[in-house]
Amino acid sequence: MALTINSDIVYTPPVPAATVMVVRDGEPGLEVLLVRRHANSGVLGGVHVFPGGKLDAADGQVPEAALDRPAADCLQALAEAGLATEIAIGLHVAALRETFEECGLLVGNAHGPDAVQRLRDHTAAGMAFGDAVQALGLRLPVSCLLPWSRWVTPRVPSVTNKRFDTRFFVALAPPGQEVEHCSFEATEAVWMPPRLGLERFWAGEIDLAPPQIMSLCQLAALASVADVQAAARSRPPVLIAPEPFDVEGQRVICYPGDPAHSCMDRAWAGPTRLVYRNQRFEPEGGLEAFFG
Repeated sequence: MALTINSDIVYTPPVPAATVMVVRDGEPGLEVLLVRRHANSGVLGGVHVFPGGKLDAADGQVPEAALDRPAADCLQALAEAGLATEIAIGLHVAALRETFEECGLLVGNAHGPDAVQRLRDHTAAGMAFGDAVQALGLRLPVSCLLPWSRWVTPRVPSVTNKRFDTRFFVALAPPGQEVEHCSFEATEAVWMPPRLGLERFWAGEIDLAPPQIMSLCQLAALASVADVQAAARSRPPVLIAPEPFDVEGQRVICYPGDPAHSCMDRAWAGPTRLVYRNQRFEPEGGLEAFFG
């Protein structure tokens, strides 16, 4: 399914959101979880993405006593000047909630599948996610979330007509839990090595949006969950503010470190720009440019 390029200016502020790159060590090495959004979805229909979504009002209303780490630690981990503590809590809770809603996984949970099933029963009955976790006598395991990056959609989004301020987290897949994708929002959930995900994208077997492409590039350079966790802990979350422009009617998205980007400091290895051609976004230099 081809991505539709947007050229309209979005004047509303970006919506706070959270995304989780759930990782595990598999037989081929590092694997990450991707879900394929329903084709009729209003945002990135048919595209493979990491589980995530926008911040709900209830996410930030969870009391600090319900968390498994101090609220100040959640705030410090995001390393954002001026960020309200309530929003920092909410982003962590939203990350847990969205992963549970879209994949059936409660990351950071050591209580096994029975607790997860009871959580599903509570939420299916209409109980808010945070309340449901507390009703089971558990604390929300926000400590399992390691901030990875922050993506702020520009005022002229390229693949949607909405703006998001999305915090990307990484989390270890919980042992003993089976992925059960939400049939309302997704059509499949699959584990795959990051490099394979990019190879399948290049072969036309799956569709990816630019944030997923660039994030898979970074994960492809790492061999294990331990490597991912060490990388996340070694630095504050990278701020990615894509800057799009058109060249002879062709959309280009550049990232920090690109000669056309306002920030000259390179955010990470790999391509610094993606070009819309062949009805998708590609790096200059072909498949191997993903891994440079």
